[in-house]
Amino acid sequence: MNFLSIFDVIGPNMIGPSSSHTAGAVSMALVARKMFPEPICKVKFVLYGSFAKTYHGHGTDRALLGGILGFSTDDARIRDAFDIASKMGVSYEYIADEETITDHPNTADIYMTGVNGLEMMVRGESIGGGKIKIVRINNIDVEFTGEYCTLIVRQTDTPGVIAHITQCLSNQGVNIAFMRLFREDKGATAFTIVESDEIIPEQILAEIKQNPNVHDLMLVQM
Repeated sequence: MNFLSIFDVIGPNMIGPSSSHTAGAVSMALVARKMFPEPICKVKFVLYGSFAKTYHGHGTDRALLGGILGFSTDDARIRDAFDIASKMGVSYEYIADEETITDHPNTADIYMTGVNGLEMMVRGESIGGGKIKIVRINNIDVEFTGEYCTLIVRQTDTPGVIAHITQCLSNQGVNIAFMRLFREDKGATAFTIVESDEIIPEQILAEIKQNPNVHDLMLVQM
């Protein structure tokens, strides 16, 4: 059974009328932005469920774009996200998909394109009270909340990689709160996601990257 704290009931400090449709939207896009390793020049949002039906009236469109621009939930600049994005040279597009059924009604796919041509898709869910879950990276289902400092390792699913990651974390004195493996199939591309309730030192990235089966690393510091 999930219990609500007083902070869940009150909700977060935020700009906008809805913790789910605005604060949650900002948070999921901000986490996606932190995962992306280069400046973003183009973003496409595909909205599902209630997001698709009410995104304009509830300010979800501005909230998502504000998160991509690096704004937090209480940043007044969210109101001017369209103008700010245009001035920064960030193009944006919204697609409302009212036909596809997703696991959660407040769901968005965020397709990011960087200035050097890098592309990434992140799916987020706004689960209430401003809280979120990231549930897909590109074509692999994952799950993390963004509430912790998070290390995301893209790797080939090969014996020894997890042990290598764990040893590197131990070498840096990182206390692991959660650690999970998500994969397409046995021996295929996989993500190891490590969540810690303390700052994960950036120097750990070079150490983990020494394993030839590690391909990309993303560090999301909260």
